Amino acid sequence: MTGSRTTGPPQSEAVHRAPSRWAWLGRLWALSTGRFGIIVVLAILITAILANFWTPFDPAQVNIPNRWAPPGWPHILGTDGSGRDILSLIMAGARTTVFVAVGAGIVATVIGVTLAALGALTARWVRESVAVFVDILIAFPVLIIAMMISTVWGGSLWVVIWSVGIGFGVNVARVTRPELRRVLHSDFVLAGRASGLTAAQNLVRHLLPNVAPVFIVQLSWAMAVAVLAEAGLSYLGFGAPVTEPSWGLLLAQLQQYISVYPLSVLWPGLAITITVLGLNLLGDGLREATDPTLTRSTPRMAHVPEVVA
Repeated sequence: MTGSRTTGPPQSEAVHRAPSRWAWLGRLWALSTGRFGIIVVLAILITAILANFWTPFDPAQVNIPNRWAPPGWPHILGTDGSGRDILSLIMAGARTTVFVAVGAGIVATVIGVTLAALGALTARWVRESVAVFVDILIAFPVLIIAMMISTVWGGSLWVVIWSVGIGFGVNVARVTRPELRRVLHSDFVLAGRASGLTAAQNLVRHLLPNVAPVFIVQLSWAMAVAVLAEAGLSYLGFGAPVTEPSWGLLLAQLQQYISVYPLSVLWPGLAITITVLGLNLLGDGLREATDPTLTRSTPRMAHVPEVVA
């Protein structure tokens, strides 16, 4: 005797359902590292945008009678040796941080993708020449590159952007090039080539999306290094000019009073640390959320116990 059975929706329909284009964003938010990175980066971006229109006080306003005021109202983080509001200086410095991080990321992307593509998709003599060129450039630290550029154009934020962009662009190229070579021999790339796609079209449609997880991590590190480099180079006098609000300059001006007013040094140092940590964790979260080998596993079938007659 057979009875009617009520079955649910076929599992194949749920398994083979096309994923949403923005599904990676949900996976990123589900990760604790991704959430922290998103919150930090959004907070820095909002602060930088807000500082263009409003700060509690004028960051350049000098108020000698109110110098070294402790944290409280109306100076929430206190004042420095010139009576300037530290919170306003940090908010204004966020603009410099965002400008340097985005600029260095763009330069590193252009240089890294160009060198990686030349080192993976061209003739053998070009590939070997690019590999030697990358090995030569990678031997120069970012600080040395910044000092070389500053001797020609002087110290400015553009020195930081170009030095970090060049220094990390070759790192991006060195890491991305072998990944491009690996994906280059995949079946879908060969099929695209057979269908008439040019090398540039194959690069954009197939190669770059498949090396994106590796590239994203390198790019997030480049932006984090840009924040540190801006602070370090401004501290040494090669970065932002004195008239430009900068966390590195503020740290350099306050560090000589650390034994007397330690809290004043804490705030810019904490801003740099949290920003760099947020960028690094955001890169790790993006890698896990976008890497197919980490996010697309074989679906598990529900365990149904057997009924023995």
